[in-house]
Amino acid sequence: MRGSIPTPGPTTVRYGGNTSCVEVRMGGEIILLDAGTGLRALGRSLLAEFKDRPLNLTMLLTHTHWDHIQGLPFFGPIYNSRCRLRILGCEGTRKGLVNALTGQMESTYFPVPFNKLPSNIEIEELKDFNFNIGPVCVRAMRANHPGLCVGYRLFSPDSMIAFFPDTESRTGGKDREMIDFLRDVDLLILDSQYDSEEYQEHLGWGHGCVDDSVTLALQAGVKQLSLFHHDPDHDDKRIAGLVRHARQLVAKQKGQLKVDAAREGMTIKLPLKPVARRS
Repeated sequence: MRGSIPTPGPTTVRYGGNTSCVEVRMGGEIILLDAGTGLRALGRSLLAEFKDRPLNLTMLLTHTHWDHIQGLPFFGPIYNSRCRLRILGCEGTRKGLVNALTGQMESTYFPVPFNKLPSNIEIEELKDFNFNIGPVCVRAMRANHPGLCVGYRLFSPDSMIAFFPDTESRTGGKDREMIDFLRDVDLLILDSQYDSEEYQEHLGWGHGCVDDSVTLALQAGVKQLSLFHHDPDHDDKRIAGLVRHARQLVAKQKGQLKVDAAREGMTIKLPLKPVARRS
């Protein structure tokens, strides 16, 4: 949920302080979106659920900035021989995705080397931005963020989800290519780090603002918007205020878009009821 760096403490209890990590269960598959520090608690939950049964997981990485990969060394299933983990992502660095992920587990930074892990881990760089994970169709798209960064759209016959944790609006939320990519998704998890004033001070940083997020979601006919990548300096009260502001923007446009801020442990069941699309 949190952007850039974990922010534990009494002022972030409601929305959480861990960095980007989302679990999606769709079409019988367990898909993990990013590997931020929230991955540690997710790993504990998965091990408790599956116990002695095999655990087959797919992880989609948006990019290799540290707040999106730093949870991987603390992900319990990778220390379990019954776990099979397939990691997909863009190259990310000049030395490739493998080095980006394994390098943080070198002895300089971490006590357990990657090549000593008992689990079965496959790391693959995306060659095609359209692919399948079992029955789940996945499409990737370049995000407007420094370095090579993508967002994902996952869809099955029952529901469609889009995940863009790090991206900056190119045209005030009216980017036609982005609108087409997100058209009619049930749930959009979107970088909404700043309010409009803060955003003006951070142009070019690769992060979005709440106003543009709402505009984009309304233009694309999204059913539910989850504000994501909360600023490290925003406490629970500040984020709740941004949610209220977003809902006011929707009401002003007479839209039916549901808006909330991502919270640790939050569960959303899909599909949702359709809403009218505004163009």
